[in-house]
Amino acid sequence: MSDYQPFLERRQRDDGNLCCQVLLAIICPPIGVYLRYGCGIEFWICILLSILGYVPGIIYSVYILTVNNY
Repeated sequence: MSDYQPFLERRQRDDGNLCCQVLLAIICPPIGVYLRYGCGIEFWICILLSILGYVPGIIYSVYILTVNNY
């Protein structure tokens, strides 16, 4: 049981990780999505939307990171 962590500590760590991913998604949308999903379809959709316009890329990346939170 040495690796036991209370639920609250895990939740705080997960929230901090999500916060960093969302900040990166606002600065450069594909990076935030890549950190969560790798080179999956979500990443390529984000790349396409970012090429078409910066704002659609941000909206998609923040949406995909917050709604599909695990």
